[in-house]
Amino acid sequence: MSNAMHVAKTGLNAQNSRMQVIANNLANVNTTGFKRDRANFETLLYQVIKASGAQTSGETRTNSAFSVGTGVRIINADKLFTQGNIVSTDNALDISIDGSGFFQVLMPDGRIGFTRNGAFSVNNDRFIVDSSGQFVLALPVSADGSVEGSTIDDAKALKLALESGEAKATENMQLAVNLNSSSQVFENYDISTFRQDDPST
Repeated sequence: MSNAMHVAKTGLNAQNSRMQVIANNLANVNTTGFKRDRANFETLLYQVIKASGAQTSGETRTNSAFSVGTGVRIINADKLFTQGNIVSTDNALDISIDGSGFFQVLMPDGRIGFTRNGAFSVNNDRFIVDSSGQFVLALPVSADGSVEGSTIDDAKALKLALESGEAKATENMQLAVNLNSSSQVFENYDISTFRQDDPST
């Protein structure tokens, strides 16, 4: 009887851990970039009472072993990186990742971390940081727009410049319009009479 109670206790402990994982998933339903966990179980070792082929009488033997399970346990919790819902916000620095990938941040101890949370803002020193104040890292870009570097070690903290560059006049413009087909058609129209502030012309 005590063995049966022990096996039942392992099942209760495993289910309690599973419920804790589910509760954590529910608690973080509004956490930006959160990915839910899934608890995985494994059976404990079996106790072999009688081996396969053991003699049961003078003429017969068992065709299978008599094994008794000793319970179950949680082996690990997988992080499920499925695509979540993309929600529009009023913050121009809120960025989402559609598909695989992570944002790279610099943690306080100097190590590089990775996150799916794209709720960014600007600190007092004009650096772009995440919600925990960690610097967002990216590969630097030169003045001509080319990316400098190609590895994680080349990434630098993003800092907003005080100036955005010199203004440049627009030289060419393309305009696509739809004309009202029921409007009056002007024949032999003199373009020199057109005035932009007079609709009748």
